[in-house]
Amino acid sequence: MESMRRPLVTILGKAVKSAGKLRGGGSALPGLVVERIDANFIPHTLAQLPQGVVVVSGTNGKTTTTKMVVELLESQGLKVFTNRTGSNFTRGVAAALLGAVDMRGNLDADIAVLELDEAHAVHFVKVVRPRFCLLLNVMRDQLDRFGEIDTTAKMLKIVADATTEAVVINREDPRLLAVASSLDSDKVSFFGLDSSLRSLFPSDDSMRGSNDQSAALPAASAVLQRVEGKSARLALGTKTVDVHLKLEGVYNIFNAVAAIGLVQAVMEDELRTPELLKALENVQPAFGRGEKLVVNGQPLELVLVKNPGGFRLSLASFPPEGWATMIAINDNYADGRDMSWLWDVEFDSLQAEGVVQVSGVRAYDMALRLQYDEVEVKHVQPNLKKALNEYIAKNPTLPKRIFCTYTAMLALRRELAKITNVEVVS
Repeated sequence: MESMRRPLVTILGKAVKSAGKLRGGGSALPGLVVERIDANFIPHTLAQLPQGVVVVSGTNGKTTTTKMVVELLESQGLKVFTNRTGSNFTRGVAAALLGAVDMRGNLDADIAVLELDEAHAVHFVKVVRPRFCLLLNVMRDQLDRFGEIDTTAKMLKIVADATTEAVVINREDPRLLAVASSLDSDKVSFFGLDSSLRSLFPSDDSMRGSNDQSAALPAASAVLQRVEGKSARLALGTKTVDVHLKLEGVYNIFNAVAAIGLVQAVMEDELRTPELLKALENVQPAFGRGEKLVVNGQPLELVLVKNPGGFRLSLASFPPEGWATMIAINDNYADGRDMSWLWDVEFDSLQAEGVVQVSGVRAYDMALRLQYDEVEVKHVQPNLKKALNEYIAKNPTLPKRIFCTYTAMLALRRELAKITNVEVVS
């Protein structure tokens, strides 16, 4: 009976997915429908994978890191299933599976690499125990959903406990080090930073100070030793390599180190390092995460921001000189309703150039925050469509960069797709 029912569930889910595309609906809706019809759709489908499931979770960098892990594993000859849209709730995974399986529910892949929101990862691992997981960081994000930051760390510990083979952890994060100390040491490996770079990545507890670690840190299988623009020096075990990436931003380069650490754990002695490094150098940014578009002959970059640590690193990674800067802040559920974190971001780097446009639901809150850091704001327009049109029209000769929260980024991409080539992610 179950084998007969599954194709029917798949067909219905695919029909909902097709209808949703025609209406411009959200990518997770078909997954929500299928979960309601068949609660076992995800575990039954993923059980087909010979190499099991990889979970990527943490506060910052999930989407970009997941994309890198996928491409690096593909460079090793594996067929990889993933949730490409960045919809990181379980319904997003279900929706992505609907797009990947055939009409009988068969999934043609060797391994799954899934980006999961911390809270939803806890529910996911109750029904699907991952073979591998990658824990990126724990920072203050969406406090209206997660509560205290230690609650997020506890969620990630549940994910680590459920992982059957290997847990790859950011040794620079003190809360993740605490998680690692509770696990079997044979199960844990680390990625990390050279001591000279730690001040670039303050923990949430040292947001306005240094990130010096007084205690000795565990050895890491992948370490970022040096960064200069898009070039980096990495220590991979006993080897040191230099790479030049297409990704911009020091945080994206650290995400690359995390991705390598995970691929090392998956491939072990079968890792082909030359192919891995070649693939790494060709990875493009994930959509909305430093994504580069062209509008009227000028570059336009979308930079996702969603918490103080991420926004600070984005500002440090993308100097504003010569660029027209826009900031778009929404406070919808997927963004987090509490925007008080904006007061923990230092906007001094924008003082010289100013911000030409502020938009989104919380446009006036953002404009007020910039005023306190003496950053000139030329225009405030809460309506994203109107703001984008004004921004483009009034800055025709300048390259453009938009710092935006998640739902603002999605809305801006939809509008930009009407005037330029924007990758369709489904």
